[in-house]
This record gives sequence, C-alpha cells and structure tokens, in this order.
Amino acid sequence: MTEALSAAELTKRAKRLRLVLTDCDGVLTDAGVYYSARGEEMKRFSLRDGMGVERLRDAGIDTAIITREKAEFALRRAEKLKIRAHLGIQDKAAALPEILAQHGVSAEEVGYIGDDVNDLGCIERLREVGLCGAPADAVAEVAHRAHYVTRTNGGHGAFREFAEWILTGRTAAA
Repeated sequence: MTEALSAAELTKRAKRLRLVLTDCDGVLTDAGVYYSARGEEMKRFSLRDGMGVERLRDAGIDTAIITREKAEFALRRAEKLKIRAHLGIQDKAAALPEILAQHGVSAEEVGYIGDDVNDLGCIERLREVGLCGAPADAVAEVAHRAHYVTRTNGGHGAFREFAEWILTGRTAAA
C-alpha cells in the first residue's frame, strides 16, 4: 500500500524541498532499449518531463539524475536539461550522503522518484523526512513505499506528474 501523507505533512515537506533526485531508466525513460541498425543503444525521453524539471527550477528546486548506467544518453539528457547527473552509481543508498553533500542539501530537503528495487534504499532513507514517488509501472516493492504513485508510466510524463504533485503540495492548504 502506498504511504499516504496528510495534506499538512505534504505541504510541510514540499515547501522545504530543494532537490529532486530521479532515476533514469524506468522514470525518465520507458525502461526499453532501442538499437539502431549499427547497434547503437537509444532511449526515449518525454519532453513533458523536461518541462517538469523547468517548473521545479522556477520554484527553486534543483533536479539531478542518479543512475546505475554509465551511458552517454543519460549524460546528454542531463546536459540538455541543465541538471547534474550521477552516473554509474551501483549502490544508490550508499552514495546518497555524498550526493546530498555535493548538492548542499539534507535528506529533509530531497524528493526522490524511482521505479525498481535498486531505488529502494534511497526511498527507505528519504521517505520518513522527504517526498518519494514512483511511476505507475514501478515494481510493487517500490510503489508500496512511495508517498505518490503517478498515473503515467516511466518515460511518458511520470517525472512531470511527480513534479506537479510537489508543486501543488507546496500551495495546498495545511
């Protein structure tokens, strides 16, 4: 079962956010892999998610990618969105304190969206104090621990929806 927050708690947490960390595969992409005729790996990203990054930025909230992949596509997407990318992070939970320090934030100031079991460590560390989300097609273990599960699948606007939930939460009556 999804870990629902009261409206007052959502507002309190959303107002103190300064950073949203997002997984790449399965959140910003649809978790599929495409290959060109030359064998080049390609991924599909939603432009709506890019607008979510921009809307968060306008509200004073940074975004960063955290992924196990060391792939050029993740770096290129981060560059396009003008956000930081933490690539090749095999144990995201273990790397979390260093990543938060690099961004100058505490756990209470962080939102996180992920879709698979390798995201559970971050969700477990952040859900008591931050805000955690999952795309509609996330694995059950992740969806059950998230505060918010989007109606949209990864790669199809899930990040944008999570961003809008945060922004709406900031202005909700407490």
